[in-house]
Amino acid sequence: MKKILYVLFPIILVSCNPFAPALDYSTSGNSGLSDLSNVEGVFQNFQYAYSLKDTIIYGELLNQQFLFTYRDFDLGYDVSWGRDDEMKTTYGLFQNAQKLDLIWNNIVLSSSDSSNANIVRGFNLTITFNPTDVIRIDGRVNLTLKKDSKTNKWQIAGWLDETNL
Repeated sequence: MKKILYVLFPIILVSCNPFAPALDYSTSGNSGLSDLSNVEGVFQNFQYAYSLKDTIIYGELLNQQFLFTYRDFDLGYDVSWGRDDEMKTTYGLFQNAQKLDLIWNNIVLSSSDSSNANIVRGFNLTITFNPTDVIRIDGRVNLTLKKDSKTNKWQIAGWLDETNL
């Protein structure tokens, strides 16, 4: 009997790893990610991309003609960049931050039709680089969203940062 236990015990341990739980294949659960079929799904996935520091999720939110614009108050003019630079900048943020907490606040302005939307919304972003280097930003985004007629998904085409730093 002891010999059988010695043989079976390693097999049981290998097949039942408590550090690698089984995958949940059920469809009843919600992964948390939106299918982007509505505008709110963009904001939800944006929040997930930041909290998970996931550039793949983030990249799916940006239209190919994406344009980010912010006001450089020191220089006194607006600065803009496209999708590629936005992805590089966001990748750098995701790599250098230990933790990102993004909270979407109330929508200040909303106008939309079946294929275009403009949403102005407040946010709170906490960036933790390390325990002694934490930045808190309370700001507002002015997003232009477009719905792709082929995929039926909303994406961000323009982001005007209305945050006064």
